[in-house]
Amino acid sequence: MSSWTLPSTPPHDWFLCLDIEQYFDHEHDPETVFEDGFTRPIPAGDRDIIVTAFFNGDVENPEFHCQSPESLSKQEIELANKSLARIFGTGLDLRPLYDRIEDDPVLSPKLTDLYGLKRMARANLFEDAVNRIIEMRLSHKPTAKRMVHDVREKYGTTLVHNGKNIPAWPRPHQLVKADPMSIRKLGPTKRKGEFIIGMAEDILSGEIDLDYLEECDPRQFYETIKEVRGIGPTSAQQLMLFRNRTDAAFPSNKKSGEEKGLRKWIILSYGGDPDSVTEEEFQQMIAHWQGYEAAALEFMFADWVLSEKEKQQKS
Repeated sequence: MSSWTLPSTPPHDWFLCLDIEQYFDHEHDPETVFEDGFTRPIPAGDRDIIVTAFFNGDVENPEFHCQSPESLSKQEIELANKSLARIFGTGLDLRPLYDRIEDDPVLSPKLTDLYGLKRMARANLFEDAVNRIIEMRLSHKPTAKRMVHDVREKYGTTLVHNGKNIPAWPRPHQLVKADPMSIRKLGPTKRKGEFIIGMAEDILSGEIDLDYLEECDPRQFYETIKEVRGIGPTSAQQLMLFRNRTDAAFPSNKKSGEEKGLRKWIILSYGGDPDSVTEEEFQQMIAHWQGYEAAALEFMFADWVLSEKEKQQKS
């Protein structure tokens, strides 16, 4: 067994994430994660390992205590930490954002309840993209998560934890061996299968550079990845938010003169008309967000999730 500590930049209250089911996969039960830890397969170089992470609950001195049943080398732990840091957002420093949005009419009221929130992502952009493509246009999320799990089970490496099989996320070289009809039998449409396999092929051929996309300017990320077959403008916008960065861009995405996507939601939240707001007016609305657009939007998203839960409990 190997164990180590992964520190996080404060403030970080990972327990806030347990209320947001969208952050978790089919095999996770957020209600048990508090005591049992967060367990998932982690890519560490050429192999996949099981890691369980326990949050220390200290918002101002946050740490994740990690353990793996395997004996890992120092290099493998470093590689695992790279994935874990992206998943938990440990390197994201949101302190400047807190100072900026004290007077923001939309975000300021959310700070008390969501102090220390950081988004959760998956271990890399390819995992996020596969997840996004499969779940796209599926309103019943438990079913969508099951489909993602079944694709992992079919094409990923099988790992064992406490007597249970947990499938790793398939790597591009594993998915290029798939065919769309085999993926169709697992639930996703044939076209989604084609999109996933096509993206895997483009990564292996070098047409898609995941390292570049992870680090490039938000606008460049958007313009590049939205051209990937099966991604498009809406998914490109969503995938941007999961990168290991605090910034993002919200380009206009109008159809028949009507604004779509996250930009529309933001403008409506600030009391504007999404279809007529100019670029200058939009940038003025989110002036407090500059450099922290992805983190700021996550506050809005988490607040919406919690509000919807509260409504359901009252009904």
